[in-house]
Amino acid sequence: MRKISFLFTLCLFTLSNISCQSWWKKLNVYSIEDDKKMGAAVSQEIASKPSQYPLLPEKGNEEVYSFVRGITQSILNSGRVKNKNAFKWEVKIIKDDKTLNAFCTPGGYIYVYTGIIKYLDRTDELAGVLGHEIAHADNRHSTQQLTKAVGASTIAQVLSGNNQTAQTGSQLLVGLLGLKFSRDHEAEADKFSVIYLCNSGYSANGAAGFFKKIGSKGSPPQFLSDHPDPGNRVRDIEALNTKLHCASNTGVDTRYARIKSLL
Repeated sequence: MRKISFLFTLCLFTLSNISCQSWWKKLNVYSIEDDKKMGAAVSQEIASKPSQYPLLPEKGNEEVYSFVRGITQSILNSGRVKNKNAFKWEVKIIKDDKTLNAFCTPGGYIYVYTGIIKYLDRTDELAGVLGHEIAHADNRHSTQQLTKAVGASTIAQVLSGNNQTAQTGSQLLVGLLGLKFSRDHEAEADKFSVIYLCNSGYSANGAAGFFKKIGSKGSPPQFLSDHPDPGNRVRDIEALNTKLHCASNTGVDTRYARIKSLL
């Protein structure tokens, strides 16, 4: 344990070193069980605030839910989602046509706004967005960000065997929904969206369609204002799609148009 503590202290003072930078970016003092507990708690919090998060009823919207969950299941069945069996991967749709967003909590609770479903034009684009959000949870980006937010003192406690992460997670729960991912995390989620979708039946560069459309509108919406430039993200997504020789689907997408009409 002294050796680990020494290495941790050394990295804190030598973050200019590439290996320590990489170690610090991936550092996560939370366990898989912590991710699952946090996700369940956030899910309960959302369910308790219907005015803020009006969930689309399952009854009467079976086809829409089946459609979104079918895409999600295809991604989970790609064989590339590390925590497929560990996390919940529960899908809910939030009825808010003005919000162009989707998010996935730690532990795999997925929320998609009707606004982004209506905004997109193709199933591939929604699959790309879902792949991106699943990648955030699968790579545990939220709890990596929380690790940095709680500071060196908590990390030192964990490394010394005095793990207080459960209490810390509870205290930070309110801030979890507003957590900002780093640019590295956004780039990694874009990358895994392509990896998950490659040869899945969906175009693996689907997420690029969303960023192309956002880019054509001029200034990005507020929730993307501190993210990497959409144009660069399109370039990187399409480059990886080409590198991995992923199949593309360019046919007419009548099913997606139907799903939009049901909302």
